[in-house]
Amino acid sequence: MNRFRIPCFLALATFSLCIALGATADAWKPSLMPAAEETSEALAAGPLSIRAGAGVYLLGAEGFVLARPSQNGFHCLVERSQEGAFEPQCFDAEGSETLLPAVLLAAELVQTGHSREEVERRVAAAWAEGRLRAPSRPGINYMLSEKNRVPVGPERVTPFGPHLMFYAPYLTDADLGGDGNGETSPIFMINEGKPGGYVIVSVDGTDGHRGAGASDP
Repeated sequence: MNRFRIPCFLALATFSLCIALGATADAWKPSLMPAAEETSEALAAGPLSIRAGAGVYLLGAEGFVLARPSQNGFHCLVERSQEGAFEPQCFDAEGSETLLPAVLLAAELVQTGHSREEVERRVAAAWAEGRLRAPSRPGINYMLSEKNRVPVGPERVTPFGPHLMFYAPYLTDADLGGDGNGETSPIFMINEGKPGGYVIVSVDGTDGHRGAGASDP
């Protein structure tokens, strides 16, 4: 009889610890990819001019791990911020120091079983406490992959064509004269008014959507 008490006690203790830390047993986690495939997909986000020297992060069981050090200041990875999302991107040196850590922190929390609400809360706290900081100069995050699937809401993702993301801390669509979604303007903001704000520019000058017939990655 005693042999069953210890596992039950440990299970209850583990469950209580998960609740205390904001982790949930049924929290969604993205599937891991073969290293060679993930490396190729990550580098596809950047132009040929940066790929050879760019660092690469690969997603592991507890978050992203630097698999290849950068030789040119750029770092590439495939973010999977929610179910169905597929966001290959390459940060320049400034973004690697400032905005990339927010992506790494969120992924670590997701991979260790935290709920979406807890991830958002902890990342917001990191910004508020100064553990994350806004870029100090203009810069670029490349998203030139043909396989982008980006979040457009808590439960929805959509194909989105190759585009450029320029750092624009605290800027808003109104500052740019944008429309908020790129339908009537060649540029628009995401994370507007926040330290992690970006100006989005499609590489062909359109809104970037590839249409309903686009294939999934």
